[in-house]
Amino acid sequence: MSGSGPAARLQRLFEGQRLTPTQRRIAHSMVRRAADAPFLSSVELAELAGVSQPSVTRFAVALGFDGYPALRKHLREVAPAGTEGGVEDSLNEYQQAVLAEIENLRQLSDLLADPAPVERAGRLLAASRPLLVLGLRAASPQARGFGYFAGKVHPDVRVLDEGGSMLHDRIDAARRAGASALMCFALPRHPREAVDALAYAREQGLTVVTVADSAFAPVAAQSDLLLPAAVGTGLAFDTACAPMLLGRALLEAMCDELPEAQARLEEFDAKAAARGLFVE
Repeated sequence: MSGSGPAARLQRLFEGQRLTPTQRRIAHSMVRRAADAPFLSSVELAELAGVSQPSVTRFAVALGFDGYPALRKHLREVAPAGTEGGVEDSLNEYQQAVLAEIENLRQLSDLLADPAPVERAGRLLAASRPLLVLGLRAASPQARGFGYFAGKVHPDVRVLDEGGSMLHDRIDAARRAGASALMCFALPRHPREAVDALAYAREQGLTVVTVADSAFAPVAAQSDLLLPAAVGTGLAFDTACAPMLLGRALLEAMCDELPEAQARLEEFDAKAAARGLFVE
């Protein structure tokens, strides 16, 4: 992963490590709070991840440090000068939520410094006829939005935004029709049904491209190409500006791989004008 932001540095620290499920949960929590991570005590990190304090110590040792204080010391040493734990106390909760999303977008910018993964995803999605787009519960708005715009340039887009017994049937139908890829949006809390659907899709031979809140999300093991985009957690309900923007970047990459994309957009604009579809 390219970039030099807090999340990017943590991702590089965790890359290639053999972590237990509990340790992956700790790593996930640290990435979600990347700016604060160097200043969290072991007790605070344990509470954030929902694990025991000794688990945090074992996590640090698994990364090659003598203990958690050594890990925290390392994180502080590599943090940019002037970094502090959290935002200014004078800001209200709404302002803090906005600043947290700005940091998430900075992390996404770091990720996109290497465009190769997004370009690869664009090729996979453009080549799939039909193209499946999956997003359940909190991720369903992301899937519907992506599907809406993808349908303007791709000849056959099928959005799967509801679970139930027919989910596998719809994957089967798309596969029989020639589908080769599935685009998934996965956000907290992660539905077990989404993980199962991805596993099934891969069993049927589909290549899974996933936008998730972290490289350590539960869907990671069932994804062929995972692109992380952090969510904001400062309000009662998570905010997802970075996943939405990453979805738009994927749409752009997909359009670049579809020679007929511009013609389809121009045709839609002409028909929309003829119908008076939009109020100018």
